[in-house]
Amino acid sequence: MSNYRIPFNKPCLSGMEMTYIAQAVQNGHISGDGPFSRKCHAWLENAFGVPKVLLTTSCTHALELAAFLLDLKPGDEVITPAFTFVSTINAFVIRGARPVFADIRRDTLNLDEKQLEKLISPRTRAILVVHYAGVGCEMDTILDIAQRHHLPVIEDNAHGLFGRYRGRALGTFGCLATQSFHETKNITCGEGGALLINDPQYIERAEILREKGTNRSRFFRGQVDKYTWVDFGSSYLPSDVLAAFLYAQLEAHQTIQEKRRRIWQTYYTGLSEWAEENRICLPYVPPHCEQPHHMFYLLLPGLAQRQAFIEHMKQRGILAVFHYLPLNVSEMGQRYGGRPGDCPVTEEISDRLVRLPLYNDLSEDDLDYILEAVRSFRP
Repeated sequence: MSNYRIPFNKPCLSGMEMTYIAQAVQNGHISGDGPFSRKCHAWLENAFGVPKVLLTTSCTHALELAAFLLDLKPGDEVITPAFTFVSTINAFVIRGARPVFADIRRDTLNLDEKQLEKLISPRTRAILVVHYAGVGCEMDTILDIAQRHHLPVIEDNAHGLFGRYRGRALGTFGCLATQSFHETKNITCGEGGALLINDPQYIERAEILREKGTNRSRFFRGQVDKYTWVDFGSSYLPSDVLAAFLYAQLEAHQTIQEKRRRIWQTYYTGLSEWAEENRICLPYVPPHCEQPHHMFYLLLPGLAQRQAFIEHMKQRGILAVFHYLPLNVSEMGQRYGGRPGDCPVTEEISDRLVRLPLYNDLSEDDLDYILEAVRSFRP
């Protein structure tokens, strides 16, 4: 149990999770791709107009499937923002690819599309974008560059379920996209993810790779009379118990999203004047983007002030946390040619950013207490 009065995150129930888990057990099929897995697949496909969705055991595994599907070879390059979680690029590195780190924009903290083209080389095989905090990258420009260079775009949409860019759902722009259902995400099953396949040419092979390299999915559709080993692969199927939990959350998504919107807006309204007085930046959402209210962060003037703020909140029983460390200066990042100074905005933002608690069970009293604590801080 947390020692904090208000932890950073707390998994929340929508109401039907335990009922559906009991149903999954009663169904007698609690391994992967059972009845609730199929319900989740259909729900996500219908909600976002995606040709095929496949649940996975994590967003990391969904990214690994994407890397497999691109048939990357050792020495191939993949462009990725330096400001992201290690899973984003690790999935491609284990296939032998070399990361090429891109810096981020100062406003949305997304990959800076103005720097993208100069990073493309004859070895570039993919562009990997991350919709930070669920705010869409500048996909018009990125897709235009990718098409001119005949490169696939992969979306790491771990933060962005229900986010939109120019009215279109995030996760539907790239040929492949990934989702996270980790316990820190808006919609969760504890640990889980999904691969969204927007280009139908990848569907059949994705099913094979996900099913240990067998054509088992074709067997269950009655397309073959037995299934066998036809490709490499692994086991990426989550239990139907997890899918049952997830389906309950998907059904309740409107309620979940509205609670998060209210909390995010309370922070923004309650902190705007304080932030302006103290040279602190609040999240920026461009007018053409609709965010899913995944996180609320502050950008303090510098590292010393950020650390002082975290300690200030800790003394009041509130857990506020920093986020990504720049991948280009990490031990592994430097093995692949990354160097301090390569991504100056990323390196600066990483030192300044702190996230406030944001979960569905935050009460009005909790929010008032957090706001009072934040506003009592002077950098």
